[in-house]
Amino acid sequence: LASSTGKDPEVAEDSNGKTFTVTSHVEFDVTRDDDGMDVACTVHHPSLPNSATSTTLKIQVFFVPVASIEPQPTYPREGDNLRLLCNGQGNPAPQAFAWRKEGVEAPLTVTQDNMLLIPSLNKSDSGTYICSATNIMGTSEARYNLAVNDASPVAHSSSTYHAIIGGVVALIVFLLLSLLIILGHYLIRHKGTYLTHEAKGSDDAPDADTAIINAEGGQTGGDDKKEYFI
Repeated sequence: LASSTGKDPEVAEDSNGKTFTVTSHVEFDVTRDDDGMDVACTVHHPSLPNSATSTTLKIQVFFVPVASIEPQPTYPREGDNLRLLCNGQGNPAPQAFAWRKEGVEAPLTVTQDNMLLIPSLNKSDSGTYICSATNIMGTSEARYNLAVNDASPVAHSSSTYHAIIGGVVALIVFLLLSLLIILGHYLIRHKGTYLTHEAKGSDDAPDADTAIINAEGGQTGGDDKKEYFI
């Protein structure tokens, strides 16, 4: 409790002349946080130390509602059906709710006392929506700023994933093509060397192997085969 002030007990003799009634008073300031709390009073007598007794009282504090707006879904996008729930915490419970849009004089149509439905959102629905919650203690307001964003593609995340896969596949294809080009160049060079050796000894050779042997022999002994004319 925020603060309390006690007073001296009041003692009154009962009509039978044998018993007394003692009354104690306490005063304290309350806030909405004290609503529903228990206040306990305990009585004991010096001559009866083990006979203490107590009682409790749950206090009720009336206060103006505390309004708040809950959007469903939390992050609406263009094309969504938006529900705005106006919650009012108060004692007693709010008896009336009202909706309006800032800058628009006409009241908004509600589907329930505390719910406003905005179907198929578009950017013209953007703005500030105000809910009022009222009970016998007064009225409070809550505000909700709505900014309708463009609808995101359903496959936004998967398209990014596919783009990454496509890049990897393109890199692998490029590497394979480069490898084939290098390998082809290597094979062409060696094939040319083989044909050159085969051609040098192929005139009188019955097969390719003999042609190569003749070619190698021709290279080493070419200078010995000379003819002289007198």
